[in-house]
Amino acid sequence: MSEPPPGSRSPGPPHPGPPHPGLEALLSRPLWETLFRRRTHRVSRGASVPAGSMSYRSPHPPQPLGELEEAVLIALTGSSGLTMPDRPFEDPRDHQPIMAKPNLTMTGRTAGSPDNAQATHFFMINDSGTYYLRKLPPSPEPAFDPDTLIERARRSKVRVLDRRLDVAEGLRDFPAYLDSNRFLSNLEGSTLFLPVVDLSHQYINALMYLLTQPEGARPTLVDDRNFYRPAGVRKWIRNGFLNPDIKLPLGALGPMRTQIEADLLLQNMMLVADAMGLGAWIHATIGPQILLGDPKFSRTYGRMLGFDFVTPRFRPADVLRWHVPLPAYARLRSHPVGLRVDGEHLIKAACPPNHPSMEDAVDAVVRSKFGEGGIYTDKPLFARIYKDDYAQRYLAEAGEYDQDVIDCARDICVYVHATHGRFPAHTDAVHVPGIWLQTHHVETEYYERFFTAGLTDAHRRHTALWEAGETP
Repeated sequence: MSEPPPGSRSPGPPHPGPPHPGLEALLSRPLWETLFRRRTHRVSRGASVPAGSMSYRSPHPPQPLGELEEAVLIALTGSSGLTMPDRPFEDPRDHQPIMAKPNLTMTGRTAGSPDNAQATHFFMINDSGTYYLRKLPPSPEPAFDPDTLIERARRSKVRVLDRRLDVAEGLRDFPAYLDSNRFLSNLEGSTLFLPVVDLSHQYINALMYLLTQPEGARPTLVDDRNFYRPAGVRKWIRNGFLNPDIKLPLGALGPMRTQIEADLLLQNMMLVADAMGLGAWIHATIGPQILLGDPKFSRTYGRMLGFDFVTPRFRPADVLRWHVPLPAYARLRSHPVGLRVDGEHLIKAACPPNHPSMEDAVDAVVRSKFGEGGIYTDKPLFARIYKDDYAQRYLAEAGEYDQDVIDCARDICVYVHATHGRFPAHTDAVHVPGIWLQTHHVETEYYERFFTAGLTDAHRRHTALWEAGETP
């Protein structure tokens, strides 16, 4: 996405208010202290804990997070500015050019991402509903004041459900919830942040990046779900583009490491929530397939988030490839490919039916990088990253994908969809890590009663700092 030119400013409050005591305390808290004092606090304000002689029943009603408290955490799911393409342009051994434009976006976040795919999408769940958090463009001059944080949080929220995402009463046992989680997770008053990861765009991009290896080092992709046959690359073996002695199974690629960014983002959010004096608890979500509305579970649990699913047509070879015995079991291989709300695609995987074919899906990824309006044709964007005339030098000198790389990756993607009826086949297009972050006000009396170091100063001072400065 193109950004405003240098010197422009995003809309914001003309007269920021006085310093907020909670934000001031957060900004001044030492990172080292936050890291070493971080502990999970599962018991939220208003909750009860049946634990024999250590049972506890809260005398307080649930206390939802304030809008500013949520806004700080929402900010952590979004942009933190722009990244830097600080990588070599040529092989130091022979000075041959190498591909130096791997990124899918130049927008940075508070956690790293393979090829800066930034494929993680967040949902926020609280008492007022379930929201998709839209990724806003980065502000040219980020501001950490209450008005700006709240304004950006409001703009990012897209209501998906007018209620808290949860299963019906009486269905909190497995496979919906795990063990004791069902008694403390997703309670009234809590705010949860649920990550889901669109793997499909980076799957295509990473295949192309993989194929930019030097001659003799490009692997032959084989399909470990189809007797280790070449994955649509026989032509590329014959013409010498791929090395048949380096075999790489599609299953070994898995999610291309793209899923790791969600875990890193959740950890950052947990640290900040703890530094704010909130309870912060990363734990297992409701069953991922149940959460998204997988047709295998929707009869029992409903549509939940209501993702679009694709069920591959059964083929006799699926008995051996995927151990699907009969057509009646074909939906065992259904997978999520996107989310639409009021006709708008909020998440749209790079595969059919979102694209007419895999050829079109691959071409769309390439255009998003190098076509008109693509990342690497946005000169004003790179002018904000580099000093002087280095932006123009980078765009002119850094190598892109060769056509053979694009064509070979396209053949692999076409093979995967044609053979297995879905893309990707060895992992889902939309991946749910299966964990979420619950944040809540801590039941301080419980921790004071039972634990020697149950609370930090941030927890003890939280109410005084954040409620006193809460904006209306």
